[in-house]
Amino acid sequence: MAPTGRAALLAALGSLPVGIWEPGWTGILAVNGPIALACACDYALAAPVRRLRLSRSGDTSVRLGDSADVTLTVTNPSNRPLRARLRDAWPPSSWQPGTETTASRHRLTVPPGERRRTTTRLRPTRRGDRQADRVTIRSYGPLGLFTRQATHKVPWTVRVLPPFTSRKHLPSKLARLRELDGRTSVLTRGEGTEFDSLREYVPGDDTRSIDWRATARHTAVAVRTWRPERDRHVLIVLDTGRTSAGRVGNAPRLDSSMDAALLLAALATRAGDRVDLLAYDRRVRTLVQGRTAGDVLPSLVNSMTTLEPELVETDARGLTATILRTTPRRSLIVLLTTLDAAPIEEGFLPVLPQLTQRHTVLLASVADPHVARMATARGTTDSVYEAAAAAQSQAERHRTADQLRRHGVTVVDATPEQLPPALSDAYLALKSAGRL
Repeated sequence: MAPTGRAALLAALGSLPVGIWEPGWTGILAVNGPIALACACDYALAAPVRRLRLSRSGDTSVRLGDSADVTLTVTNPSNRPLRARLRDAWPPSSWQPGTETTASRHRLTVPPGERRRTTTRLRPTRRGDRQADRVTIRSYGPLGLFTRQATHKVPWTVRVLPPFTSRKHLPSKLARLRELDGRTSVLTRGEGTEFDSLREYVPGDDTRSIDWRATARHTAVAVRTWRPERDRHVLIVLDTGRTSAGRVGNAPRLDSSMDAALLLAALATRAGDRVDLLAYDRRVRTLVQGRTAGDVLPSLVNSMTTLEPELVETDARGLTATILRTTPRRSLIVLLTTLDAAPIEEGFLPVLPQLTQRHTVLLASVADPHVARMATARGTTDSVYEAAAAAQSQAERHRTADQLRRHGVTVVDATPEQLPPALSDAYLALKSAGRL
């Protein structure tokens, strides 16, 4: 193979045999003495790269969809200036597609005995831990004819957290919670709620709230007002089995379930309830228990970060046994799983009475918005067939949901965007009805 680049230029200029190596080609070229001397000097003046000292600093965590900056400090202990190109390698999912080349490569000049910093901006596309791979540095001589190259290991980990996009719904849900909590003029009554105060009866009030003794002492009818009880226990259960791996839109169902779980956890914590988390398929993937109110959300986010769907069928009996073992007192069990007929009928329905006898059960499932669009399609033969298939799929989900409701389970079935607020509304409805 013929020499290329600068090696070809040197071959055309000289007559002194000198060994030169180029990638993919090794051979003897004839170059004159001055050119050979220039090459040797260029190589000798290139700063050594193995003696460089490298360290990192910067972000250690970032929400999915945001950017993280990791700074690399390069110290040059030699007496020669460092003129270098640097590649900071990270896993491919650390950047948006097509941006890795420009984001990971840097030019760097470090005077003798000094240090310089360069920043790599990551924009991860997946949850989990992203660990730095290797830093490759290529040092050039002043003429740029020869280079020295070495690779350094500089460990660093950036944890990519769930995005929690549903937090935008939190203010409106907290406003509704304040109404239920008696902080506004709207007060509710429910079985097992706490007595708040007395007020005058107005048309439309529940007659069961009338306090007849207080009415006898006054000229007007007195009504008791109530506030929802606090310190209830909520266990959020994430099904991490094979059905959670199905993609809805641009993300797995598990990610949409996580988003709904985080909004519910934030709301329930502000309501004074205790929130735990269990992730399960055939074994416990994560269990968060006993956290204080201020630590619940960070603990849940951190534990969800590394969760991935497992391509196994969820063991419903094992999940039920784990719930009953970890939650001995009456609680609200929020099960984020599928509404597909087979897993529910064969897995959960046989063991559901064990849960509903002791706990209040709420099941939430991610619906595919593409199926809803298919159901309304018309105009061509293919679209009519697609609409029929979508209608059949929706009918099966409705039948499954009805079966669960007959067992006393509250069912929420909504698209990824609508599931978080719908789940929070169901929680507030249970709370206002005194069922927690």
